[in-house]
Order: sequence, then structure tokens, then C-alpha cells
Amino acid sequence: MTQLILILVAVAGLLAVMAREAGALAAIGVLAIIGIVGLAIDAPVLGCLLLIGAALVAVCGLPALRSKWLSPRLFAMFKKVSPKVSDTEKVALEAGTVFWDAELFSGKPQWDTLTAQRNDGISSEEQAFIDDQCSVACGMTNSWEIARERADLPEALWEYLKREKFFGMIIPKEYGGLGFSAKAQSLVLQKLAVNETLMVTVGVPNSLGPGELLLKYGSEEQKNYYLPRLADGREIPCFGLTGPRAGSDATSIPDTGIVCRGMHDGEEVVGIRLNFEKRWITLAPVATVVGLAFRMFDPEHLLGDVEDIGITCALIPRDTDGMDIGRRHHPIGAPFMNGPIFGKDVFIPLSYLIGGEQMAGQGWKMLVECLSVGRCITLPSGSAGISRYALGWSAGFARIRRQFNLPVAEMEGVQEPLARMAAMNYISQASVLHTANMIDNGHKPAVPSAILKSQLTEMARSLLADGMDIHGGRGVTLGPRNYIGVAYAGTPVSITVEGANIMTRNLMIFGQGAIRCHPYVLEELAAKDADDLNAFDKAFFRHAGLIFGNAARAFTQSFGIGGKATGFDAVATPYASHINRFSAAFSLSADAAMASLGSSLKAREMLSARLGDVLSNLYLASLTLKQWHESEACEHEEALFHYSMQWLLHRAEKALDELFANLPNRALGTALRVIALPRGRQFAMPKDSLTREIARAVSTDTALRAKLTDNTWDAQDEGQQDNALARYNALLKDYPRAEPIYKALAKAYHKGEIPADALSPEARIEAAVEAGILSAEDGDFMRVFEAEVLDMLTVDHFEFDAFVRKPMASDGTASNPQQDAA
Repeated sequence: MTQLILILVAVAGLLAVMAREAGALAAIGVLAIIGIVGLAIDAPVLGCLLLIGAALVAVCGLPALRSKWLSPRLFAMFKKVSPKVSDTEKVALEAGTVFWDAELFSGKPQWDTLTAQRNDGISSEEQAFIDDQCSVACGMTNSWEIARERADLPEALWEYLKREKFFGMIIPKEYGGLGFSAKAQSLVLQKLAVNETLMVTVGVPNSLGPGELLLKYGSEEQKNYYLPRLADGREIPCFGLTGPRAGSDATSIPDTGIVCRGMHDGEEVVGIRLNFEKRWITLAPVATVVGLAFRMFDPEHLLGDVEDIGITCALIPRDTDGMDIGRRHHPIGAPFMNGPIFGKDVFIPLSYLIGGEQMAGQGWKMLVECLSVGRCITLPSGSAGISRYALGWSAGFARIRRQFNLPVAEMEGVQEPLARMAAMNYISQASVLHTANMIDNGHKPAVPSAILKSQLTEMARSLLADGMDIHGGRGVTLGPRNYIGVAYAGTPVSITVEGANIMTRNLMIFGQGAIRCHPYVLEELAAKDADDLNAFDKAFFRHAGLIFGNAARAFTQSFGIGGKATGFDAVATPYASHINRFSAAFSLSADAAMASLGSSLKAREMLSARLGDVLSNLYLASLTLKQWHESEACEHEEALFHYSMQWLLHRAEKALDELFANLPNRALGTALRVIALPRGRQFAMPKDSLTREIARAVSTDTALRAKLTDNTWDAQDEGQQDNALARYNALLKDYPRAEPIYKALAKAYHKGEIPADALSPEARIEAAVEAGILSAEDGDFMRVFEAEVLDMLTVDHFEFDAFVRKPMASDGTASNPQQDAA
């Protein structure tokens, strides 16, 4: 019994030392003291073992001792197994900054760093633009007309966007732009997401493109000329990066620019002769100025000794000789302007390079630095925005659509997707808002941009699929009345562009985060490159202390020991504590995977993806928690907060468990599961009671529904296109009066007080008024209410041959066959 007590005390002491990362001296002290006690109380064997353990820790852990024999051997081994980081990867790793993502990687997140950066909202000027100009722009769109009849925005809308400087949100006021904050840009795009073509058209010029590149890298001459013209729409920009053979692997672009002499404006100058083929370039068909990425070479050494200068960016006017631009691609679901650009022997002067000659070869750095911010805004904001609309439409439809004498919103099969949609809406809004707030506070979130882009676009795809299921035939029948079908059809676009989600999830999130966000890996790699043993020794053993610390924290916090988060209310505190626990488990697992697989982890994409999933869900959960912490909760929001946090932490825990099950080293996987999940998985999917409460709240006129559908086009003004969300909101305001009448009519019909052939709602209303069951006032109300319901349930129908593009000849062949598009 004495020996067991000593063992437990030793284990508890070591766990405490490890959890605090107190260092080798503290561990030696614990082992030595307990070992001496063991010798003193007649437990000599155990005492000796503990003293031997203290000696081993001293030899391996004290710098003066380990540097003589251990550190050189570890350094040699590290050089062999550490992954080789290419120059292009180094540029990507150095792009942007780290903030909360690094805290999650540490295994001991300091919540004060996140909560201290409060969201102060947007300016009154920005809010007025969202309320006024954005509402006007939304009111000029009809998804069917844009997608099927025009294949473009209306001309009047194009002119309005230019006049109101929608394309100049990121351009400072001194250059004629709006100078909006990142939060305001995000909210604008969320509101415009009622139509994807509109959102993309506005979003792209304000994201990765000539405007942002000029702001950060352009010469003063370039800024003074182009930025005012971009701001007011005199110039429409596009940016050519991807091509037939360079998509996700953008560094492999085969497009070339050869430094040579040529004629420009009537005189011979040193310039660049370009040959390129670009595809999938948004706004290319209507662009007046083209940003272009290419590989630059100087074989004649006209600029210097370097022949392969590297990826370079230039800004080229549309009418430049040799450039072919104007044809279109047809993006699925949303025909925003997108097309190819071709160039054959296009000669440009060096002054066309963005930033001038001194920026030659800096293109990859320019692109990844811009992308690290831009990907946080455009597509995540569009996804968060469409989630507001889809929830508002779907929940409204579910409430007015009646089957089996009750609203389908009261059926649990419909309540399940409604609650899921509400949670994804809630998470998306919080994540986009607070990441944009980081940007406004000077951060350039590279890893979070990959998290938001992949996770929120996937949520939008799932959310719209749920919305389509709820709408049933109303959603799958296209026409001017269908407000959701075109949005659903366009979801693969956001999944694919700006870094396809397959690549982003499997390679980028963890692959970039493991080096960029880890407290010590970057230092270790730098020590290897510098062949600095002392720097390696310091970084490596601090890293080792982190590993032991995370193992202790993950294990003890699974039993509720330590790791308590502070500064939150009673609702949020348990979730913050669980995020602490999962952060420790994630950091430990990341180190274990990197140590056991080494450079081969790059190729084990499914393992990398699971690690990325853990980090992604912890990041989203943290920002959802921050939103709860900072905002004033409305009725039913607590249920939605619980649902959202449980759903995210369930996904994080599931990804961890699957990682442990699939690590090639089975002993390591088993050991990690024992340490990180000693009690098994603690998070299940949210309870049905939460699902029911949330579904009813979002499908009726409540404060929660209003909060989730805030910042949308939700007013029907004269002269605007039909606004389904405004119409559903109006119906839900009247629903409390209509529902008791529906029940009274059903009861009267079943009692035989209404004729048996009164099968439609309209017939029952008339019969009930005639029989005195309904008052004349209630009858008038129900006639108007039911007419609006029927109109919202109605789908379009067309002439028989309305969709035939080419009339058929009598022999069944096309009378005017379409020519080869190429």
C-alpha cells in the first residue's frame, strides 16, 4: 500500500510539473524527493528506481549535460527526417500573421488575447451604405432573369454599382474609394449574397486582384492613375493566375515573359514579351485592365545576372496588341462574368509590372500575401450571407406549408435540418465577423483564411441542400419565382475557386499551420538551415517540454482537473474549458504525427485533413464562443449556442478519434487515445429538445429569427424585384392569428359543420363564414392570408418549347446546328 501511494504521488507530481511545463529541474526534484522518502520508509526498490529516474532526467534534460552527447545526435537525426521546405513554400509560410490559430496550436490557449480584441462594429457611414445602396442593388436582381435570360447583371445594375463605388470598397478615400473596414466589406457581401452573380461581381475586385495588389505593391504613379479609375468603375479589373495546367498548383504556371527589346509608343524600350493562356478568370470578358501572373526570364541578361527571375505580376490594358479577351465560360448555376485570356507575343514595357522593375520576381509573395487576407472575406462572406437568406426562406416556407393539417415546421423530420441550418448560420456569421475584426486590428490571418474558405463554403453547400429538401417541389422547379434553386446550383463554384476545398482541407490548413503556427517548429527549421546546434537545442527541448505538457493537460483535463477557462459566463465556461482540453490533445497529436511520419506526412493527406478538421472546428468554436461572450443574447439563442458548440466539438472529437484509429504506428495511436480520450468520446450530436426549440424559433416571428436574418435584403420597396424573404416575414407576423383559425376550420370540417366537398382552404373559409363559424373580419383576414400563402407555394410553368434553343427540322435534326464553340 505504501508503495502504491508513493507511485500515485510521483505520478501526480510529474503530471503537475508537466502540465505547467516547469522544466527538468522541477521533475528531478519531484523524483528525487519521493525517491528519498521511499528509501526512508522502507521502500528501497521503488526509492532507487525513482532516484535513477531523476538521474536520467538530469542527463537528458539539463542543458549542460545533454549538449555534450544528446543534442548533437538529435540534431543529426532531425536534419535527416525534417521535411524540405522549398522557396515557394517558404514564401507561403511567411505570408500573413498568426494570432488565435497559434494559441490553439500551443495546447494552452490564452483567452485574453482573443477576448481583448473586441468587435467595435462598423461606422455609421458604412452602415448607411449597407442599409441603402446595398438594398437598392439587391432590389434590382432576380436570380432567374440573371441566370437564364440575361446571363449577366442588368445594365442598370452595372451602372449603379459603378456609380456608388461598389468596386472601390478597399480603395482608400484619398484615391476616390470608399475606404471600408474589413467588417463592412464582409457585411456588404453578405447582403449581396441574395444573388451569387451580384456577390461575386462585387467581391472579386475587392479581393485578390489589381486593386489590392496596387495598394500594397504598386508605384505611386500606378496608384494615382489606376486606383481612382478602379474605384468609380471606369476600369473593370480581372486577374489572370490559373490556367489549363496550373490550378491549385499555382506555382507551376507555364506562362512566360521574356525580357527583350521591343517597340512601345513609337520607341524601342526594354520590356517583356508574353505568351500565356489563362482560364477561369472572373470578370475577364468585361475587364478593361488585366492583372497577369507569369514566369519571367532574362536570357540576354538585360536586367542583371539572374536568368530565371521568377513569378511576376503585371497590369495590362485590354487593348494591348496580341491579347485576346472577351470569350466566356459558363459557371454552373451563376453566370457571373468569367472567361479565358490568351496572349501571343504580347510586348509590354517594364513600367507595366506592378510596383515597377524592382518587384520583378516577387509575384508569388505578392499573391500569397494578398490571398491570405482576401480569402477571409469574399467567399466566406458570401457563404455566411446565403446562409441568412436560405434559413429565412426555408423556415418561412416550412411554417406556411401545411400537410396533414399542420405546418411542416412542426414535423421533426423538417425540424432537424432547420436546426442544423440555424447552427451553421450562427457559426458562419460569428466566424466571418470576428476574423474580419482581426484584419481590422492589423492581423493578416493566413491559416484562418483557409479554414473559413473551406469550412464555410462546405457549410453553405450543406445548408442549401437542406433548404432544397425542405422546399421540395418548390425548390426544384426553376423559374422567376424560385429564389433558392439557382443559389443551390451555384454552390460548386465557391467550393472550387480560390483554392479547391479538397486541396485546402487536405494540404493547407494543417500543412501550413503545423509550421507557421507551431511555437517551435519554425525555430527548429531555421536552426537546421543555419546549422546552429545551440539554437536547435533550445528550441527542441522547449518543444519537448510542450509535448509532455500537452500530454499531461490533455489527460488531466479529460477528468475535469485543471484547464478551467475564466472570464466567461456559466453558459460559455464549460465549452471554453473543453476547447482548452482539445487544444492540448490537438497539439500533442500534431507533434506525434509529425514525429512518427516525418516528411511523409505531406503525402498522408487523410491524416493531415483530420488534423486540419480538429483545428478548424476549434477555431470556429472559439469565435462562436466569442460572439456569445460579446453580444447580448436574445430569447432562444442559448439553445442555439449550445447546439452550435456541441456540434462543433463533436466534430473535433470525432476527427481526433479517427486520427488515432488511422495512424500507421498502432501503438502510438492507442497511446494517444488513452491520453487524449481516456473517458472515450464525451460529445454526442445535440439533443432533440434543442432541435425542436431552435426549429420553432426560426420558423416563427421571434427575436432569434430576426437576429439570424439580420443584414439581409428584407424589405419590399416599390419598383424592386419580388422579395421572398420580406413576404415570408410578413406572413409569419400574421401567423399567430391564422393558426387558431386553421385549427378551427379543421375541427369544424371533421365535425361535419362544413360541407364534405369543401376541400380547399378557400372553400372552407367561405363555408365557415357562411355558417357563422368564422366572423366576417376573420374571413377577410384569411382570404388575404391564404391568397398570399398560395402565391408563395406556386411554381412557374412555361410554353411547351420555351427552353428549346434550336428549333428542330421536320426530320428531327437541328435546323441551325450550333457551331463548334472553339
